[in-house]
Amino acid sequence: MQLTQTKQYADNILACIGNTPLVKLDKLFPDMPMTIFGKLEMLNPGGSIKDRSARHILDCAMAAGLVNKNSVIIESTSGNMGIGLARICHYHGLKLILVTDPHINPLAEKILNTFHAQIVKVDKHDGKGGYLNSRLEKVAELLRDTPNSFWPDQYHNADNPAAHRQTFLEIVQSLGAAPDYLFVPTSTCGTLRGFADAIAEQHAMTKVIAVDAEGSLIFQDKAKPRMIPGMGASRKSHFLVPTQIHDVVHVSDEECIAGCRHLLDTESILAGGSSGAVVTAIKKYRPSMEDDATIVALIPDNGERYLDSVYSEEWIQKHFPSCLY
Repeated sequence: MQLTQTKQYADNILACIGNTPLVKLDKLFPDMPMTIFGKLEMLNPGGSIKDRSARHILDCAMAAGLVNKNSVIIESTSGNMGIGLARICHYHGLKLILVTDPHINPLAEKILNTFHAQIVKVDKHDGKGGYLNSRLEKVAELLRDTPNSFWPDQYHNADNPAAHRQTFLEIVQSLGAAPDYLFVPTSTCGTLRGFADAIAEQHAMTKVIAVDAEGSLIFQDKAKPRMIPGMGASRKSHFLVPTQIHDVVHVSDEECIAGCRHLLDTESILAGGSSGAVVTAIKKYRPSMEDDATIVALIPDNGERYLDSVYSEEWIQKHFPSCLY
């Protein structure tokens, strides 16, 4: 058969990472005069923006000779980064060990098991509102004890934020111009840093609004327990450059739930907890934005892994009985 046009297929599943849709969210806040778009990172093959980080980090490591067919990949994850790594390691035939904690949701854990990732779960609370430091202690122990191991280190590896420069360029290409505001949830701050670096390189005037969890230590010094995975951290971020951030909005777990429900009810988008935080942050920040502003909300992951938590009436009543949404 003779081909008469340029190919329209992807060479493999990993080639499907990125180039996610940018959709207009007209029904989200109809009383707001601003124009709001959602960057649907939930439509990456692994269901989250972490696919980009996982692919870029491992691609760079393999190109540099740091990872080969005998390597053992070891990383800390609350879920999404692990799923991204699991698919990529499975595709390349690499062994993967993931250190998780009790906050990982059951569906994410099943997905990791399906991709043959080995899961090591820590149950020691780090005393700073989460389990991150306990997970990293276990990672360090495994790296010492495992020959030919490689740590992607999403918390310090510059290849993490570098992956998200492309994400900003996709937004600009879709809009035909840089947005006025970009709302980005924070955790490792790799996404935040990647966007901010791309904005500087493009000489864009986009204002980055960081969305963080109440009780997170990224921007504040007082920790408290957090229930929603994938956002906030119990330590400062290596990637954070405060001068790159225009402002920060802190969102409670209850507000994350309310934001997720509002996004579902208005736009029929079933998104994860940090997406709900972004929705709430836009609403809270409304008085500080111009009426003719163009806003992009980052939607990092899908909500299917949150059906037993954020979207479960029983779970909400158990943990947040006063939550209104």
